[in-house]
Amino acid sequence: MTDDIAVTGIGLVTPGGTGTESTWEAVCAGRATARTDPVLAEAGAPVRLACRVPPQEPQERVRGRLWRFDPATRFLLTAAREAVASAGLDPGRWDPARVAVVVGTAAGGVSTLEAQHRKLLASGPGALSPMTLPAFLPNMAAGHLAIELGATGPSLQTSTACASGATAIITAALLLRAGMCDIAVAGGTDAMVTPLCASAFAKLGALSRREDDPGAASRPFDRDRDGFVLGEGSGVLVLERTDHAAARTVRPLAFLAGFGATGDAHHATAPHPEGAGLRAATREALARAGRSPGEVGHINAHGTGTALNDTVEATAIRELYGPGHAPSVTSAKGVLGHTMGAAGAIEAALTVLGIARGTVPPTAGFTAPDATTAGIDIVRAAARPQRVGLALSHSLGFGGHNTVLAFTRARHG
Repeated sequence: MTDDIAVTGIGLVTPGGTGTESTWEAVCAGRATARTDPVLAEAGAPVRLACRVPPQEPQERVRGRLWRFDPATRFLLTAAREAVASAGLDPGRWDPARVAVVVGTAAGGVSTLEAQHRKLLASGPGALSPMTLPAFLPNMAAGHLAIELGATGPSLQTSTACASGATAIITAALLLRAGMCDIAVAGGTDAMVTPLCASAFAKLGALSRREDDPGAASRPFDRDRDGFVLGEGSGVLVLERTDHAAARTVRPLAFLAGFGATGDAHHATAPHPEGAGLRAATREALARAGRSPGEVGHINAHGTGTALNDTVEATAIRELYGPGHAPSVTSAKGVLGHTMGAAGAIEAALTVLGIARGTVPPTAGFTAPDATTAGIDIVRAAARPQRVGLALSHSLGFGGHNTVLAFTRARHG
């Protein structure tokens, strides 16, 4: 087993609330956040359901600069401040050259791009904001965060669609292991609840159309699932090598013991029908962690609530673990919706919290499986007390991206 990468801090901004405790409470309560969205409704989007981040009160130091940032960047800055503070770190006292920033996103500042394009069409080039490019270019969330933290180590953005946040965590771990930094602030962010994105996903048939019952629209693994609900938010983890965390006398929340990443090379939007890439990424993560499938106690599933994803993911889980061992399985998307490039980081954070607190949240919206999702231990109805020593977090993305993160419990003597 490898435990050289410690998770020492977490920050969350999600439709469940701003801050780790708000999100954790919402997820454990199974409180769905899907609502009819007024922006999508006004724009005439074919599906008007969404999971929005509640309005945030900006911190004093950024209050006058909010116009510079896309919502995805604002979510990220807030989550990162919480993560850094919870790790017991002070950006004014660390060596900035030894701090890396790695951020995953599926769409960059797409809210800004859409808004500015509407201004261009309506009023011409003179109406554009001078901050259009710095706000929407995909790398700029990482750039703005590095500026905010004063971090001068490696700063980069990853994009593997809905696996982007998990890919950022893997990239950060590789930077730490390569000795390129001592601290990595890593996560994902997206704000894709926009008319263009909602309409495009609806055109693909990926969104739930249960508009008469928004609270029951997102139904991961359920027999009545009909698609995901578009969400937004950010999740950030602070990662350090274990020796660095020990030198600071900080207690890790968990260890990132292994990770795997594969490509399906199969289809632009559909996962491999047999889950070959997900199974390969799982085996890779377990091999790096020095563990076997029989040791996995819990899986935080990608669990989108689409027919294809849930079928493939359930099939892969059944084949990997067999009838003699059934890890508990949950999906946060029943509460938070699909937060796109942020999902992998948000769900990694929830996996760490579950290990640290001995609790597995329920899968909101799940009542009963169909033939394709049967045979796995999906936590339903209420949070389950469970002491987990090894947990996996799955993330899949358009283009055939598969990532699996393996977390282990921190033992404190």
